[in-house]
Amino acid sequence: MDIVTACNLNCPDACSLRVSGDPSGTLTIRGNPDHPFTRGFTCGKIRAYPRRLSRPDRIRAPLLVRKGNRVPISWDEALDLCASKIREYRKEPASILHIQGDGAKGVLKSAAALFFGLLGASTTRGALCDSAGIAASIADFGALDMNDVEDLANARGIVNWGKDLSRASVHTAHIVRRAREGGTRVFTVSPGGDGNGPFSDETLLIRPGTDRFLAAAVLRLLLEREAVDPGLTAKCRHFGALRRILEDRSPEDLAGACGVSLRDVERLFTFYREHRPAAALIGWGLQRYRFGSENVRWIDALAFLTGNVGIPGGGSSFNVSSLRNFNLDWAGSFDHGKIRAFLLPEIGREILEAEDPPVRMLWVNGTNVVNQAADASAVARAFERVDFKVVVEAFPTDTAIRADLVLPCALNLEQEDIIGSFLHPYVQYARPAVPPPEGCRDDFSILEELGKRLDPPVALPPREECLRRSLRSPFLDVSLEELRERGFARARRGRVAFEGLRFAHPDGKCRLPEKLHDEPPAPAGYPLSLLSLIRRGAMHSQIPPEEQECPPVVRVGRECAALRELDLDGEIHLVSPKGRMPVRVEVVDGLHPRAVVYRRGDWLLCGGGVNRLVSAVSTDRGEGTAYYSQNVRLENAGAKKSPGTS
Repeated sequence: MDIVTACNLNCPDACSLRVSGDPSGTLTIRGNPDHPFTRGFTCGKIRAYPRRLSRPDRIRAPLLVRKGNRVPISWDEALDLCASKIREYRKEPASILHIQGDGAKGVLKSAAALFFGLLGASTTRGALCDSAGIAASIADFGALDMNDVEDLANARGIVNWGKDLSRASVHTAHIVRRAREGGTRVFTVSPGGDGNGPFSDETLLIRPGTDRFLAAAVLRLLLEREAVDPGLTAKCRHFGALRRILEDRSPEDLAGACGVSLRDVERLFTFYREHRPAAALIGWGLQRYRFGSENVRWIDALAFLTGNVGIPGGGSSFNVSSLRNFNLDWAGSFDHGKIRAFLLPEIGREILEAEDPPVRMLWVNGTNVVNQAADASAVARAFERVDFKVVVEAFPTDTAIRADLVLPCALNLEQEDIIGSFLHPYVQYARPAVPPPEGCRDDFSILEELGKRLDPPVALPPREECLRRSLRSPFLDVSLEELRERGFARARRGRVAFEGLRFAHPDGKCRLPEKLHDEPPAPAGYPLSLLSLIRRGAMHSQIPPEEQECPPVVRVGRECAALRELDLDGEIHLVSPKGRMPVRVEVVDGLHPRAVVYRRGDWLLCGGGVNRLVSAVSTDRGEGTAYYSQNVRLENAGAKKSPGTS
């Protein structure tokens, strides 16, 4: 067996894969060498994925809570129960809440939103991940777009604003490495905690969440030295407002706001001046703050006013939509003015406070939301408040164990779909490499069968029709048969975003930020910024329980003030106004003294789950989640507690 398929994990690389198996059933996964982007290699997460498919704790039959115990039931019984509950709550369809995540990507995953939209059920708005940066990009340029990632090879300089190239995308890292071999220089701006050392020629350690002030400080120098091309100011709006903001703030003030020196600001100014074209590579961490969207907007403004937007080798790259190349008219379009939408970054509080009607039924798929959402304890309490909860899941996660009914789902490599990328312009056919275990079904099949049991029924379009219609896009010239045979196709997308400075706003002009908000001071008693960063070896919370450290490890820099009073050999707690949890502390080099790094995704069930300490706060734009605006402290067990801690 040698199958060409694709990875559907929530990863920008969306790799084309070759999967082979031996007579014993052992699978081997490698990157497809014939794919122009995957280039024959892939990450360790997907190479290890066969172990996830065959884990002994995988759920292989629907599980229903009866008298406090979870018992396996048949699929007919499970779907009949779901149908009876929906019939009951359908009298007030807004009392049914559908929560969908991006745990698996693909066009067929849109079927769930269609199904519950046809019911008139409540949905969610906002995001747990990247929506603040997306909103910033659209506000600035009129559309979410960026230069082809391969265009980084044409840059003379790359300014990496916080993207962890050692963990976030193995192919972006490969492209940056090749660009450096060709003479491109890389300047990394970050609070640390990443593995960017081997990918950087210069680094600048910045106070967490203050990237906008560094970008503004460089722009202040640009204006002082009359280095802005007048032709650029004619291609944008709000240049006068931006100038007034910068004239009201001294270079020293702006540098101090982000914790760097004027010499550091000069270094970055010089880099932009001497390495044109310069590409801005924007990490997703800096938009996970209260003013995260503003962080991205000031970086965009710097890229634009230094003449690095709309040209090869330049651009300001955040991401693109993984579904942008598809036609999803079959998935419907629902008016959120008529359908109740709960704010996802504050989902626990939203459910708890819902009235007229309250939430009586939950359907969760594609997300371990109790683990992943901010204020995890409130989300858990919200689940307790809901009468009937259905979770589509493969493992007993923090969310699944709070369900009344768990429906076991097919996983990556076990289901058919068409996959896009939020990084590159290729679309891939995901061919099942192995069948799902007996008793597990894909999301589309579950909803298809459930819809038939309702009265009136809710009918999804046939699966084959959804796949075919998805490819009827002005950006694609490939049939489903061709895609199945070839495995991938390149979408018709330009390699340079906004080429010729033609932007997607109605007037064709770029927009510059009109505000620069000060960073809120740390609350008394909580001096550290909690950075719950990604892991190298796991995707979000897809971590086997036996691989989770208890107590979890946090990392601080050698200059962290907390180390003066902390006994590292004693019991240590990480504390926020939301609560406390035992941790172990490691001291590392290259981390800002105000930062404490926690590698996220471990489970509440296993003693982890850092989001129980994170307040539910939304970002300034995009209704994103401001995870990194959470302030904390470290203290030994038995230390005096501040008011509000528990």
